[in-house]
Amino acid sequence: METLLLWPEGAPGALGASEEDQPAITPYLVEGQGNAAVLVCPGGGYAMRADHEGGPVAEWLNTLGISAFVLRYRVAPYQYPSALLDAQRALRMIRFRADEYGIDPDRLGILGFSAGGHLASTAGVSYDLGNPDHPEPLERLSSRPDRLILCYPVISMTEGVTHQGSKENLLGAVPDAELSLKLSSEFQVTPDTPPTFLWHTSDDDYVPVENSLLFAAGLSRHKVPFDLHIYAHGVHGLGLAPEEPHTKTWTDACASWLQLNGYTRA
Repeated sequence: METLLLWPEGAPGALGASEEDQPAITPYLVEGQGNAAVLVCPGGGYAMRADHEGGPVAEWLNTLGISAFVLRYRVAPYQYPSALLDAQRALRMIRFRADEYGIDPDRLGILGFSAGGHLASTAGVSYDLGNPDHPEPLERLSSRPDRLILCYPVISMTEGVTHQGSKENLLGAVPDAELSLKLSSEFQVTPDTPPTFLWHTSDDDYVPVENSLLFAAGLSRHKVPFDLHIYAHGVHGLGLAPEEPHTKTWTDACASWLQLNGYTRA
């Protein structure tokens, strides 16, 4: 499988030259032109990236006629803003190579699990439309995802709601209060935040369900369309949840939402 480095000459703030210092995307393309696409951000507490939340999810999206790109973003010892820069760069790069990949650059979503959900939500509330004066054409393009898919996401950096490990890996052991607020996505929603699909389990004992509820409340306040699905049971980190007869239906609900949003093939 092809892996495309986001910064072939070296990522900003790179601490070395190993694979973990080189953020990249792995494309999972469907045939044809003008396909919708989704950037997939596996979870892992900003300490690692869970394999079962990467490739298998991209392959599922392919069955819907959606091209997918799995993001290898930087994790600890890297801290904010490295992972966000990686996600933003990936969204720009996919748009830049849209013709080559058969992608519609105006139907580009981002999907994330757990800490990857925090990264996806942050990309959805902290984007820019590109720098028109940048010497690199890629950097002139927007980093705004058109849709968000957040799967048992870490949303908040506030005490009692956040996942402490993700927070410490992202912001350090004693994070700045203002930065913690900035990276609590529930407080950063605006009317321009992309339409969102969320799912969580009510008994998640790792990332509290309040994370999804708070983000949905923020979307509601700003009249941003969203689908919210809370399932009664399921441990954290289910991915596609193939062994959970009830919870695994999240993929059907998400496929229906993607169809409603014009992302799947008719």
